[in-house]
Amino acid sequence: MCRRTTVALTLAASLVGMPSALAQSADLRFGNPTRFMPQSGEALYAAVCQGCHMPAGVGAVGAGAYPALTNNPRLAVAGHALAMVVKGRKGMPPLGSLLNDQQVAAVVNYVRTHFGNDFRDEVTATDAQALR
Repeated sequence: MCRRTTVALTLAASLVGMPSALAQSADLRFGNPTRFMPQSGEALYAAVCQGCHMPAGVGAVGAGAYPALTNNPRLAVAGHALAMVVKGRKGMPPLGSLLNDQQVAAVVNYVRTHFGNDFRDEVTATDAQALR
């Protein structure tokens, strides 16, 4: 068998298994190109927020300034956090069109009760809807 045929057969064999490998590694965060799929606050934070605010919520400085969410007194006002997620501000993109009301409430509640924050007055999907 010539080298060209061997290479072609090897390539064809590897391509046969590729669709199933791609399907298995599909990123479920983006199952719908216009919406994020995760539902829990923790999963949404990991999928949407931690790229800028960092996994531990410490914020970052580089191409932009991303405020720390750790021990952040601004999060004491639930409406502030809701507005930032839904409408955005300055470098914070508006995520209201990418998250449904339940997802907005979940990620806001997660951030307000983690990273050294202890604001236990939960927001609801109804609160998020009223802000839109």
